[in-house]
Amino acid sequence: MNDIYDNNMRFLPLLKFLDKNKKIIISLLFISITASVYFVITNQISKQNNNNAAKIYKDFLIEMELENKDIQKIDDLIKKLLKSYPKTGYSQVALLKKASMDANNKDFESALENYLELILVTNGFNGNKTFNKLARVNSARIYLANEEYESALKMIEKYSSSSTNAFIHELTGDILVEKNKTELALAQYEKASEKYTDDTSKLIISMKIANLGI
Repeated sequence: MNDIYDNNMRFLPLLKFLDKNKKIIISLLFISITASVYFVITNQISKQNNNNAAKIYKDFLIEMELENKDIQKIDDLIKKLLKSYPKTGYSQVALLKKASMDANNKDFESALENYLELILVTNGFNGNKTFNKLARVNSARIYLANEEYESALKMIEKYSSSSTNAFIHELTGDILVEKNKTELALAQYEKASEKYTDDTSKLIISMKIANLGI
């Protein structure tokens, strides 16, 4: 009998704690279960979305590989991806492929539209930084060719304002030259020259610096 009493007394503090905090404990259990269910459902939805996007992307690739491409069909498939699955890698790769094809075909207006769309879907903390950077650089090149210098600069200023790769520094320098900001252009060219490792690129930069007439 004493053993039973001792056992009950041993658990008494725990029982008091549970009784005192039962509302908090129930709330924590509810939150934990809800979070687990949400995680499972979210994963299932994400998996299903990827599977659906993969099917559309497969049709996109088939059309892209045809000799006589149906551009309207390609654009429709991209729109379908963007409407339902904008954050999937399939949508982003499709945009990049279409933009590159447009640029190669000298359709720079369509190329720019796709690059800008790619920037939108890859912006943010969880966005694909590589695709975002590539789209920004290519957009800047098109804006530069179109003599839209301010837009070109805005595309890449987040990179050129700090240390980045040589090509972006060179491109920024080219834009600044067109804006008649030779001192700033010189600074970018010098950074590009420091980062380039091949003699040909260094020579081109040297020629651009000489043309500044500073």
